[in-house]
Amino acid sequence: MVRGINHITFVVSDLETSVAFYQDLLGCKLRARWARGAYLSAGDTWLCLELGEAAGPASTSNDTHIAFDVAAEDFGALRVRIVEVADLWKANTSEGESVYFLDPDGHKLEVHLGSLETRLASAFDNYDGMLLID
Repeated sequence: MVRGINHITFVVSDLETSVAFYQDLLGCKLRARWARGAYLSAGDTWLCLELGEAAGPASTSNDTHIAFDVAAEDFGALRVRIVEVADLWKANTSEGESVYFLDPDGHKLEVHLGSLETRLASAFDNYDGMLLID
């Protein structure tokens, strides 16, 4: 049975640029580096950046993305920094504060204030036919 997210791997076209993006902008902790990759931690989740032929900019026609949790007191300053350096791919229409942005290789990301519980409370009133399951 799955217990949660173990790690996320992104293929990146420029390792230096991507490490700087995840470390300096998002505050991930660099844990290891090698010639063709790096490991970083983001809370309890670890990221692998692997040098290769990146897929290119992601299509913004679907909502597939990775969302990172952020402390409420850090959100405003982080949003300002993200908007200054990253391309946005979507406006926030969900509950809670969010900013949707692209990493240097076009992977779709989000930083979000909220939890599954706040999402369910909001979605129950806004998603047609939604049933809550215990």
